Amino acid sequence: FIQMLRSTKKRDVLQLLRRAPEEMLPFVVEAAVAAQSVASLAALSDFLDFSKEPKFLLEKFLYAAAFSPRPSGELLRLVLDKLDGKQLAPEVWETGIVAVGSLIGKLCQQKLCGLHVVERGVETILGGLRGAKEESEMVVYLLALGNAVLPETIPTLLDYAEEGPDAVAAVAISALRRFPAQHISDKVKRAMRRIFHEKRKSYEKTCRLTAAEMLLDNKPSAMDVINILLATNELEAEMATFLLLKIQNSLH
Repeated sequence: FIQMLRSTKKRDVLQLLRRAPEEMLPFVVEAAVAAQSVASLAALSDFLDFSKEPKFLLEKFLYAAAFSPRPSGELLRLVLDKLDGKQLAPEVWETGIVAVGSLIGKLCQQKLCGLHVVERGVETILGGLRGAKEESEMVVYLLALGNAVLPETIPTLLDYAEEGPDAVAAVAISALRRFPAQHISDKVKRAMRRIFHEKRKSYEKTCRLTAAEMLLDNKPSAMDVINILLATNELEAEMATFLLLKIQNSLH
């Protein structure tokens, strides 16, 4: 079916979308996303009205885009255009922003980071994060950054990891954990030490555990291991046991 859509003209894909029975429509939308031909994406652009379509169908489209294994720049452009300047249901907006991050990450894996649409997507996320007032909004934009895994966003993630409220800090630290070892610099490690040892303020348990894991998983220094071991004396039993097992596994 996808192969057929790849060789189908826009008007025929559009007609298929408009005439599909309601129970088949999500399948046709997913197939049109997977086809990723100019015609199928143009047909989706005309067919999907983000101000009118039922939420489940819009979310189906966004999930299909986010999980596309080798997305095109056109697919990212379509998602951005559909999100741009519209009053959307909160669930659709959240799924859309996280999908943008996923698409950026996969395009960069394909060495397509230099595309103008990728730059537009990154600015959409960073601009939204800068303007976010509610914790829930910050969390969504940070989830998107975690999906994008862009080294240039590490300083931003560090700021939110150290200074953000608990929920925000937890997502920012989790996003940092997704980066390969070569990007876990001394600056990142210093921030993780401050978080684990609560040098500036108190942090939620999961934040401290993730910070400790990042230190232990990325060529830990002897002092890091010693200080984490010493800290286990003052931690809750579950946290202490987890970290001790982590260190034992590393030694093995």
